Amino acid sequence: MGMAATESQFHVLAVDDSLIDRKLIERLLKTSSYQVTTVDSGSKALEFLGLNEDDDQTNPPHIPSVSPNNHHQEVQVNLVITDYCMPGMTGYDLLKKIKESSSLRNIPVVIMSSENVPSRISRCLEEGAEEFFLKPVRLSDLNRLKPHMMKTKVNDHQNFEKLEESEETQFQSPPPKEQQQLQQPPQPQQQEQQQQQPSNNKRKAMEEGLSPDRTRPRYNDIATLV
Repeated sequence: MGMAATESQFHVLAVDDSLIDRKLIERLLKTSSYQVTTVDSGSKALEFLGLNEDDDQTNPPHIPSVSPNNHHQEVQVNLVITDYCMPGMTGYDLLKKIKESSSLRNIPVVIMSSENVPSRISRCLEEGAEEFFLKPVRLSDLNRLKPHMMKTKVNDHQNFEKLEESEETQFQSPPPKEQQQLQQPPQPQQQEQQQQQPSNNKRKAMEEGLSPDRTRPRYNDIATLV
């Protein structure tokens, strides 16, 4: 397997409200042999990732401009690259939403902006962004994405191995109900043995009562009287 085949397994979600910038970043990512999905807002990005905004009730419902199977997409997202300045939900807001989600926080997020504002850059990096690119994004910038996406592959592989180990341990040890059923059959035999013990004691008592030593004195008394 070559490098291109490995890179083609990575899926990047690109978010930008500008059509021109979206087309540019999409072309650069595809040139790097990445799978690309583009959306034009942070809310649609969350929809694609399967994270719905419960508190966002002011915006009217809309049809997302992504594939129909967007709620739990078959292709896993390995990285999100988003513009900082967008109407509604900014790139910084999208970053916070992703990092606050227990199911999405491990996805690397890269912020891009046409304005070089140090305070903005530091705020995004402190919130958990992996990189901050200045527009126009260049092909050399995208080469810095590979290490971050490799981390997600390693983490996913480790989580998959842990899941397989837990499933194997579940199959090896029977559930508590089955263990109780395996321990229950000897109980009737113990009850039968306990029932046989009193009957054996009765038999011993009867045998002792009918023994010659016990009956001989009575027979001798009768014989002397005659």
